[in-house]
Amino acid sequence: MTDLILGIDVGTTSVKAGVVDPSGRILSRFSQTCSTSRKAARIAEQDPDDWITLVDMAIEYFAADGFAPRIGCVGLCSQVNTHVFVGSDGDPLIPAILWQDGRAQQEALSLDARITPAQKCAWWGAPMPIDASHALSRMSWVARHLPEIWEKTRWVMLPKDYCLYKLTGIPCTDPLSNIGLVDNCLEYIPEVLDLVPGAAERVLPLVGATDMIGRIGKGSALAGVPVVSGTMDAWAGLIGAGGVREKTSVYLSGTSEILGIVSEEVAPTPGVVVFPYSNGVRIHAAPTQSGGDANLWFSELIGMGLDAVSNLVDHTPHSSATPLFLPQLEGERAPLWDTDLQAHFLGLSRSTGMGDLARAVYEGVAFSARHALEPLERSSNVQSDVISCGGGGFRSSSWAQIRADVLGRTLRVLAFKEPGILGAATLAAVGAGVFPDLAEAGKSITKFDRIYEPDGNAHDRYSELFSIYKDAITLNADLAKRKSRIW
Repeated sequence: MTDLILGIDVGTTSVKAGVVDPSGRILSRFSQTCSTSRKAARIAEQDPDDWITLVDMAIEYFAADGFAPRIGCVGLCSQVNTHVFVGSDGDPLIPAILWQDGRAQQEALSLDARITPAQKCAWWGAPMPIDASHALSRMSWVARHLPEIWEKTRWVMLPKDYCLYKLTGIPCTDPLSNIGLVDNCLEYIPEVLDLVPGAAERVLPLVGATDMIGRIGKGSALAGVPVVSGTMDAWAGLIGAGGVREKTSVYLSGTSEILGIVSEEVAPTPGVVVFPYSNGVRIHAAPTQSGGDANLWFSELIGMGLDAVSNLVDHTPHSSATPLFLPQLEGERAPLWDTDLQAHFLGLSRSTGMGDLARAVYEGVAFSARHALEPLERSSNVQSDVISCGGGGFRSSSWAQIRADVLGRTLRVLAFKEPGILGAATLAAVGAGVFPDLAEAGKSITKFDRIYEPDGNAHDRYSELFSIYKDAITLNADLAKRKSRIW
């Protein structure tokens, strides 16, 4: 009996996978980290073959657990704005350029200047900028700096696409993962692709996020099992965390913070990404640059594990010794889209201890989420009293409570903290006909187990700090530019 679904999430820091039954129970889970190379400023790369190696390891792990005969379909999601330049033999020509990589900033500025705000709103529903992580910026950078690689490039793939290709031999991608290249009709935009000569010949054929694209090839423990296209981790995660119904607000915390609202209404708003209407939902999204990544940076800096950092925060209430932290370690995405922004601790004193610094990191990330939520609510014309939440950043009760207090909203947290796995499994279940649509799948698969209510007094104090946070970003941006001219 093939009654189970395998959901795979190819994330920034790890590849995670889970065997899911139609009621949402996770019967077995796999997770292994993958490394990132940061050999110079603004450079962040990964080896694409690490992803497929870990995907194969996950399949073998579940087969060893005896689940292989019961897995009826597989769904994938992955980080996006990470690009693999693949040759005609299907192998990478250079390391994958990670979404955090800012090398293509100058190309981005040049390309962005060639598109008007009116065109952006007509194509994308918002004046979304072409930034350094945009596919065209990366293509332009490679064409300019590595022309011999550009000439050999057959496809420019996202991590999910690369893994799908290695599993099935089918080169394809989905429209939602290619936001910025496709329009509201889920088709490539010729005027956009024409901005970089040769781009149109190097993009993949488009398929739907719930389309069956092929079967896993021979030699795998899941040979012959059908595979659903899936989509980007943000969209899949928002779906997996409950974003399947109109006027639902969702908050994911992983490497970055990603906030989303389901709404058919669109009020074009700077700083926000509006996805095309697909599979019964239109999602407005605001992805930041650093969430869990800021916490990871801090833990590595002080030589303590993430659990130890969480314990520090548990025992350190906010006080006058707590500094204000700006988490823009590698620039910022929503709502500012500025790769030049830098992180900062404001208000250090002799009385500041390690616990105060740890708490400041937690609070700064929460402020970045509030900063992203404000334009998101304007874009969608939705303000929810309750926000559905998921991701590793919500494992810490202290951090979840800080977020509730900063946002002033009730947070309900997924019972299973891996929304990407749940989202990939949900898309696969719909593609395989287990459920008729995402809404019905979400009823069965998505479950919550914790509620965090905001403290009114804490919210008022955090609101005052949030005003300072926004001013500090503006001032810090100017100081950082002055500093960069000196050194």
